[in-house]
Amino acid sequence: MKSIKISIPSIIENITIIESFIDNAKEKFHISDDIYGNIMISVTECVSNAIIHGNKEDKRKSVRLEVRFLDDQLKFIVEDEGEGYDYQHLNDPTSPENLEKSGGRGVFIMRHLCDEIHFDNEGAKITLTFYMN
Repeated sequence: MKSIKISIPSIIENITIIESFIDNAKEKFHISDDIYGNIMISVTECVSNAIIHGNKEDKRKSVRLEVRFLDDQLKFIVEDEGEGYDYQHLNDPTSPENLEKSGGRGVFIMRHLCDEIHFDNEGAKITLTFYMN
């Protein structure tokens, strides 16, 4: 199994570093254009959530990102230093009563763009899995 890791301070502008990291992974692991967009949106959304909600934009806290390359899948593991959250009871952002509310959209988007999503450590660690074929 091949793996590359990065750790960034919790500053929202560091999303550009994550975008470059994903671009490098695309080259290194020959990620197809078919899933590249889904990966870019899902992983940057996940890291944004980790920075804003998990670490409360405290630049002394880090967000860690690891990509693991397996035979037929890529796993992006995002971990923050926050307390986690109740990821099982998020409002459905598509139901009419929630359309005006903010929140819950990021996880909704991630669930739809990746093939598997797994929460650990009360949601402070999320693994996004993408099938390669």
